[in-house]
Amino acid sequence: MKPEQPVPVKLFIGILYSDEELLKQALSVLEAAYGPVDAQSSIFSFTVSDYYVPEMGSPIFRVFCSYEKLISPGDIASIKRATNRIEDDIAGKGCRRVNLDPGYLDYDKVVLASGKYNGNKVYLDYGIWADLTLFYTNGSFTPYPWSFPDFKAGEYTDFFMRIRAMYKKQRRNT
Repeated sequence: MKPEQPVPVKLFIGILYSDEELLKQALSVLEAAYGPVDAQSSIFSFTVSDYYVPEMGSPIFRVFCSYEKLISPGDIASIKRATNRIEDDIAGKGCRRVNLDPGYLDYDKVVLASGKYNGNKVYLDYGIWADLTLFYTNGSFTPYPWSFPDFKAGEYTDFFMRIRAMYKKQRRNT
């Protein structure tokens, strides 16, 4: 059996930030790189961990943006490397000021790109791993046992369901 080309997927980026001006800067750079945003989530308080507080201060917030242009799932490793460079460009005094977490969604799953190994992650390329985070079943997204606590809480589900509906429409129109 010959390998098949993957179907395009919906790019999104989760952004952790504590400074609204730096969020605006990041959004501008991301839009220049990945095209127009077609959906933005509500702003969520990020309270499940203090991990980022030494770099970013507090309080920390999370917002998600999805992009009009569909991508190949194989592009997510290079996108993660690019968002790491954007983080570095925005960093102040050697500290990350925004944290950019690219991922993609298709009909069945939400995948995050990660620079950190874990037993549940699959290696992609360039030191980047695919982290299966949510799967679609019974009409909604469900976390895996290893999913991050904020994804397990379900507060992002409405956003991912909304962009899944957008994705389905985009796929029908291609």
